[in-house]
Amino acid sequence: MFPTPPTLASALSKISTPFRRSQLGLFHGKTKQYGNNVPHSKHKTRRTWLPNVHTKRLTSDALGHDVKVKLTTRALKTINKHGGVDNYLLRTKPDLLGIEGMRLRILVRER
Repeated sequence: MFPTPPTLASALSKISTPFRRSQLGLFHGKTKQYGNNVPHSKHKTRRTWLPNVHTKRLTSDALGHDVKVKLTTRALKTINKHGGVDNYLLRTKPDLLGIEGMRLRILVRER
C-alpha cells in the first residue's frame, strides 16, 4: 500500500472503533460480529466472527496502475457490480469506504 498522508494518519489515530482493521481496507461496512457457541447442552460461550478478508490487486484506470488493497468479498462483489474500483470509490458512501477508501477516492478524483 501507499504511505498515508499526515492528515489521514492523524485521523486514523483518533478512531476508536471496535474493529479498527476495517478502516485500513475496503471492507464495505463489514465488521466483527459477536454471538454465542451453543452446543447440545445449551451452555453458551461467547465467540466472534471475522469478515472474509482477502488481499487483491485491482486495476485502476484513473491511476494507471494496480492498487493492492485488503477487501472483503462483499466489497469485491460491489466493485464488480459498479464496473471497476474507480466507479466503486466515486459512488460509494464515505462511511462504507473507511480511511483507506477515502484516501484512494482522493487519488482517483485528482486524476
